[in-house]
Amino acid sequence: MSSKKFLAIVLIGALGAPACGANDPKAPGDAGAKPGKGGTLRILSESRTLNLDPAKSQSLAITSLGLVHRRLTGWQNAVGRPAKVVPDLADTGKTPDGGKTWTFVLQDGLKFSDGTPITSADVKWGVERSFAPAFGGGLGYHKDLLGGGDYKGPFEGRELDSIETPDPKTITFKLTRPYGDWPWIASTPAFAPVPKGKGAEADYHERAVASGPYQVGTYTKGVEVELTRNPHWDPAKDQVRGGLPDEVVFQLGQDASVVSQRLAADSGDDRFAFGSSFVSPAQLAQLQANPSAKSRVVTSKSGAVAYLALNTQKAPLNNLKVRQAFQYAVNKSAYQIASAGTAQLAGDTASTLITQGIEGREQFDLYQTKPEGDPEKAKALLAEAGFPGGVENLALVLNKSNNQTEKAEAVQAALARANIKVTIRSLEADAYETETNLSENPNYDLTLSSWQPDFPSANANIQPLFASSEIGKGGYNTSRYSNPEVDRLIEEAQSTVDAAEAGKKWAAIDRRIMQDSPVVPLIYTRNSFIRGSQVGNFFIADFPAYPNYLQVGISK
Repeated sequence: MSSKKFLAIVLIGALGAPACGANDPKAPGDAGAKPGKGGTLRILSESRTLNLDPAKSQSLAITSLGLVHRRLTGWQNAVGRPAKVVPDLADTGKTPDGGKTWTFVLQDGLKFSDGTPITSADVKWGVERSFAPAFGGGLGYHKDLLGGGDYKGPFEGRELDSIETPDPKTITFKLTRPYGDWPWIASTPAFAPVPKGKGAEADYHERAVASGPYQVGTYTKGVEVELTRNPHWDPAKDQVRGGLPDEVVFQLGQDASVVSQRLAADSGDDRFAFGSSFVSPAQLAQLQANPSAKSRVVTSKSGAVAYLALNTQKAPLNNLKVRQAFQYAVNKSAYQIASAGTAQLAGDTASTLITQGIEGREQFDLYQTKPEGDPEKAKALLAEAGFPGGVENLALVLNKSNNQTEKAEAVQAALARANIKVTIRSLEADAYETETNLSENPNYDLTLSSWQPDFPSANANIQPLFASSEIGKGGYNTSRYSNPEVDRLIEEAQSTVDAAEAGKKWAAIDRRIMQDSPVVPLIYTRNSFIRGSQVGNFFIADFPAYPNYLQVGISK
C-alpha cells in the first residue's frame, strides 16, 4: 500500500481485522472445502485493466501478478503465523558482509512459458527494465539501493554494474548500503524474470512471457483476461503456488456492489468466482440475513493503519504540543462508526504505526487515549502551546473515494469539541495526489490516509511514511515529518540483517516517532471478501489483508 500508490489510495477506508486481542481472533467466514486440481476460477474485478508487466506492477506477492510471474523469493503466509520469506526462483539469499552484498542461486531446470531456460541474466534484465522511464510506476524500493542514479534501463545499451551474474544460476546485488530486508525486496514485482532482450513493447503486459503456473491466453482490454496453464511450470519446484485451476479468468470492469449481490446469489459460473474488491459495510450488513452468503464472507485479521496526518511544516502544527493535542481531540470510536457502521466491522482503534500481523510489532499507547477522545485534555495542551482559545482555519484535504467524506466529518466534529476548527476539501484522486504527495509547498494542514506495507516488515510501515526522503516528489510522507535522528535510526534498522534484532529497532522507532505526534493513528482496518460456494482454500492470513490468490482452487 507502496502497492505503493495503489494501496495508499485503495486502502483508504478499507475494512481490515485486528489481530488477536480485543476481538475474537478467529476470522469470520469459511475458507471453503479443500480444492482439487482443475476447473476454471473466475476473479471479478472493479478495475478495467490487469497489469501483468512486472516493471509496472505494484501487486502484492500473493495476488494477481504472482499467478503469471515468479520472483527470486516469495511469501509463505498462513492464519495465525507471521508471513515468512521463502525460496521461489532462487534461495532466500546470503550476505557475506552484513547486508551490503546479497547473492541468490536459482534452482535447476526452471523454464519460461516458451520453453527457454530462466537464467540469472533474465532476472537482471527484469530488474534493469524497471529503471526505464517508459516502464515506471512499479514498486521502487530497490532503485536507490542499487545506485541507479541516472540509469534509464537496459534498452539504451547500458547495464547496471551493481548486479552481477557470474553464471546462469547466480545473481549478486551490490547495494549502496547494508539492507537487512533485501530478501523481502527480492519478492517485489521487479524481480520477476523477463527474457533478456525482450519487453520493449508498451503492451508487454498483454503478452508477458510467464514463469508462473499460468500464461496469458487472451487479453480483451477492459473486458476479460484469460490465463491458461503454462506447460513448462513445474509444481515440484514451486512451494509458493498451488496452480490448481486449469484456467483463471479475470472479469474486468465489474461493479463491486453487483459482484457482491451475484456472489451472494451463488448461481451459474459465480459459484466458481470470488470478488477482488472489498465487501462494503452496507453490503456486509445485508449479508447477515443470508446464512449461506454470510458463511462465504472471509474477513482479515490484519489490515492497514488508517491515520490523520498533520502537516508538521505548517504553523501551528509545527508546534509539538499542538500536535499532541490532536491525539486527545480525535474521537476514534466515531471514526469507526463512520468507517463501517460498527466497531467490529471497522477494526480496533489504533495507537501504533506498525500494522498488526507484522513480526516484531509491539502494542503500546503512548498517550493512553480514550477511544472517544478527551477534548478537555486537548484544550489544556493547546493552552500550554499558546492557543488558549483553540486554533481555526485548518484545511483537511481528502481523496473523496471510499466514504472519506463521512470519516472526515466525524474527525471534524470531534476536533470542534476541542476548539479546533477545520474545513474539509474533497478532491478527485489525481488532484489529491498533486496536492499532497507531489506538492513541494502544500497548502493543506491535515489529511486522512491509510497504509498497508508492501512486504511483511515494519520497514515497509515506517520508512515510506516517515523518512524525510519521502516528502514530496511522489513520496507518502504526507505529515512532511523530518527528523534527522529518526532518519538515522531508520537507516540503522534497515541495515540490521537479524530479523529479531531489527524488529526491536523498528518498535523503538515507532515509539520515537509517536513522541513527535506527526500523525494520529485511528484504526487498524478490516478487509472482507466474498466467494462462490465452489471456491476452496479462500483464506486471509495475518498478513496481508488479502486472499492468497496463489492457493485458491475449485472444490469438487
